[in-house]
Formats: sequence, C-alpha cells, structure tokens
Amino acid sequence: MDFLTLAKERYSCRKLTDRPVSEEQIRAILEAGLAAPTACNYQPFKIWVMTSDEALAKVKASCRQQFIQPCPVVFVIGGDTSRAWVRDYDGKNFADVDASIIAAHMMLEIQDQGLATTWIGHFDPKKLGDTFPDMQGYSLIAMFAAGYAADDAVPAEPHTKCRPEEELIQRY
Repeated sequence: MDFLTLAKERYSCRKLTDRPVSEEQIRAILEAGLAAPTACNYQPFKIWVMTSDEALAKVKASCRQQFIQPCPVVFVIGGDTSRAWVRDYDGKNFADVDASIIAAHMMLEIQDQGLATTWIGHFDPKKLGDTFPDMQGYSLIAMFAAGYAADDAVPAEPHTKCRPEEELIQRY
C-alpha cells in the first residue's frame, strides 16, 4: 500500500477486539517509532508497551473507558523536556514535538500492520505517572489502544468532515 492510501484509510477506531497482536507486529510498531526523526537526534522520548492484564487495567483506570475496551496492547509515548533540543530564538522545547513525531510514525505503522487504533489524548497523565512511577518526569502526549478492528467498527462521523483546503493551506 502506498503512503497516501495508508494515511487516508487510517481512522480513529474506537471498537477493537481482544484478538492477540503478535510480538512481530509490536516489534514493527516500535521500530517505526524508533526510526522517526527528532530535533538534533536528541531522542528525548520513551515508549511504554502495556500487554499484561494488570498493566492494561491500570492504564484503563487513567482514561475514559470507551477508548480502551477490549484491546491486547496499549502504547504510551512521552517526551523528556530535560533531554530535548531547545530552540534558542524563543526557548521552544521540542520534547512534545519529537514525541508526537514518534507517535505519528507508530500510529501509521499500526495501520500498516493491519491493525487499528485511536490517538488517545483524553487521559490523566498524573494518575498514569502515579500508577507507573517510571513515567514521572515525562510529558505524556499520547496513548494508543491497538488491536484488530471489530467487524462493525466504522469511522466516527467527524472523520469525513474536512475544512476546505483554502482555509488550511496558504501559498506565497
């Protein structure tokens, strides 16, 4: 599948099955994240992979339940502001930018693996950090519940609504 088709077919799937995801698929998703560029190649990020029933239950407790119902794996991505490149002109720290690039690569690889996901932003990072102390000190930017889409999974209605290009693109 070419990249543009992959990007257009991906949607936020909120209805997954509990069918297992293979270790090879998880590895490919992680490799996609590790291959992503970061500012000055500082790599100020960490990826947490949740596959045990105990870890998945704890992750579910930190977010709205409809985002993580049955699912075999959850990825959490965070940026470390103390390790990130900082733009000297205005002090912009790139930890969140870098972590978002990693997350976008992973999200698209999830789709390429024949799986589905949604980028979960509606979670309590403090609760997650309290539950998983090694997450403390990171700016937790994304969580992905990943797995196989349920047979009746469909994109949410807003998925197909797009503002006109002329509102989104400015050429000079």
